[in-house]
Amino acid sequence: MLKRNLLSIAIVTAAVSLAACNDTETVTEPVVEPDTTTETTETTETISEPVEMTEPVADTEPMAETDAMGDMAATQTIGEMAASNENLTVLTAALQAAGLDSMLMTEDKYTVFAPTDEAFGALLTKLGITKEELLADQETLKSVLPYHVVPMVVKAADIPYGTDIETANGATISISEANVITDENGNTANIVGTDMMATNGVVHVIDTVLLPK
Repeated sequence: MLKRNLLSIAIVTAAVSLAACNDTETVTEPVVEPDTTTETTETTETISEPVEMTEPVADTEPMAETDAMGDMAATQTIGEMAASNENLTVLTAALQAAGLDSMLMTEDKYTVFAPTDEAFGALLTKLGITKEELLADQETLKSVLPYHVVPMVVKAADIPYGTDIETANGATISISEANVITDENGNTANIVGTDMMATNGVVHVIDTVLLPK
């Protein structure tokens, strides 16, 4: 009788234990699913965010404004530009005295290496003459002034350094990479201003008058 009771108690205990195990497994299984869903949602949100970062790519239009300004800057011919420049008054007077001012107002394209008033002042001192005497010397002016003119447009970036450049009077000059001009007599002039654009060419300002042989 005692053995039967003990056996019954053992069976009941085993059954309760199995039931408890089954209950524990049932409770722990669903816990994993919410974490998986949350991670998937967060991953989806993270991936979708950067898509909107590729919108503003219209950075090419302002170049048209720069080009337009460059075209608008050239409103005068070389002759007109020289006449309106307070540092080129002697050059303007010399061009007018030699009858060459009209040449620099045509549609032909030129590059002019323009000596400043100080450059002409140094020349007058070197020659021992007055400004009036220089302006009256037509022969000298018609030889010297075209020596400062190249019959084509040569911007500063396009200067052929170290090579002979033929001028409008047939003689040549050469320009070093330091922007120093050497004339046929070995005299030098520094280019002190570049790329003054005109409707018919370009002007570079120099600090010494060039003299052909």
